[in-house]
Amino acid sequence: MNSNSKADPISLSFHDSCLRMSDVQLLHGPHWLNDQILSFYYEYLSHVKYKTNNDLHFIAPEVTQCMKYMDDQELELLLGQSQATNKPFIFFALNDNESTEAGGTHWSLLVFSRPEKTFYHFDSYGNNNTSNSVELMNKIKELLGQRQAKFRPMRCLQQANGYDCGIHVICMTDHIADYLNRYEMIDGLPPLHIDAVKAKRTELLKLILSLGGKG
Repeated sequence: MNSNSKADPISLSFHDSCLRMSDVQLLHGPHWLNDQILSFYYEYLSHVKYKTNNDLHFIAPEVTQCMKYMDDQELELLLGQSQATNKPFIFFALNDNESTEAGGTHWSLLVFSRPEKTFYHFDSYGNNNTSNSVELMNKIKELLGQRQAKFRPMRCLQQANGYDCGIHVICMTDHIADYLNRYEMIDGLPPLHIDAVKAKRTELLKLILSLGGKG
């Protein structure tokens, strides 16, 4: 990406996220979604859609990425600052990236349910990200007071191409958050419908424009 801000102006600044025009362009075509788009959406869920539901906690992908490489003290501080240690439900947008830099090739979703003492993993491309998600769970479960928590890989809608994993993570986040909002548990979650995935890029573009962003 061009770091020259004149060549790539800001489309939208929203809470802790910043979308440049090149980020928004990813929604126009069959492109892999980057950290910025997922971060923006998690900010929107936190500050707008689920602002009044304190049970749901959305951790931005760049924070999740850093968590993989933090020591216990740093992690404890981070989780404490974000008040995640007591949250009933925590969403992690997870990347297969092996470094602290932005990047990677695949997104999946890890959701911690405190009432069910379980980390649920949703992967739209087989079980590609399982080792990454188990690693993150093992790193944080004690800090969340859940040493005995189980890991449960979930069957979920599979992507039909090589670039829609980020869209699937966003749609699954919506789908699960809506279900939790009503039932306060993940067990029994119905499958995600393909129509939600097909419509999501257009919905995200409309959302960005409605918040004052430029498309």
